[in-house]
Amino acid sequence: MTPDDVSTALSNQGYLPDEGIATSVFLAMTLKRPLLLEGEAGVGKTELAKALAAATGGELIRLQCYEGIDVSQAVYDWDYARQLLHLRAAEATGETQTMSSTDLENEVYGERFMVKRALLRALEPVEGPPPVLLIDEVDRADDEFEAYLLEVLSDFQITVPEVGVFRAEKPPLVVLTSNRTRDVHDALKRRCLYHWVDHPGFEREVAIVKLRVPGVADELAEQVARAVEALRRLNLYKPPGVAETIDWANALGRLGATALDERVVSNTLGAVLKYREDHQRVEQHGVASIVKEAFEKGLLNG
Repeated sequence: MTPDDVSTALSNQGYLPDEGIATSVFLAMTLKRPLLLEGEAGVGKTELAKALAAATGGELIRLQCYEGIDVSQAVYDWDYARQLLHLRAAEATGETQTMSSTDLENEVYGERFMVKRALLRALEPVEGPPPVLLIDEVDRADDEFEAYLLEVLSDFQITVPEVGVFRAEKPPLVVLTSNRTRDVHDALKRRCLYHWVDHPGFEREVAIVKLRVPGVADELAEQVARAVEALRRLNLYKPPGVAETIDWANALGRLGATALDERVVSNTLGAVLKYREDHQRVEQHGVASIVKEAFEKGLLNG
């Protein structure tokens, strides 16, 4: 396997990586190291993990991080209802009278009563390809949870005090994403390979639109990519990502548009900009300027 093979495999799943991304994924797979992807929202970090799972045939196991996430939501929890039913059944049959309190506690806190969450599921034995563990938006989690991840990322194992150590026989392919709402701790970064995912260049963005929006005309795909480039230069609160570019091209296709003009851009800006302040900034700049830039640069490249 080479970075070119990775690029081809991801492309076959509808994800067009640049050389840097393909090389980073190749190294993560061959070195069996987690891959930390940082970049603005919408540049395709999460989509990369989905495409990687589809390309390898491994199950995609996703952990969506958020403020306050804890071990019971990410690793394991106990099925208290089943534990209680088991205790009542044991009492009814007289089984509890012959057991010590320690034996009884060990039984109800055994693996059969565990509810395995994403991190623990990713370490379970599998037949076939290893799963792809997506730890999405890790920057939203608290420092304490980030510290908990260190054992998982360095040794692919989790220690459950009541049961023991769970270690992966086949380490999962781990992809972490961060929108950089805060800095991820150095200790976590040291355990990962790192890649900054930027907005795609013009040619790659056009290729992505053509791939993800079947039937889109070449000229319209280029105008949309140029217009999005122009929007990203306006210092918006939330510059459009690749996902918004695809949404916009899809919306234009549904409306039967074959080229950008001032009216159609004004009517469909909601597909590409999601904040009122950004709409106001575009209106101040002038929608006509955006359309003009898309056409002029398209002609220059034509």
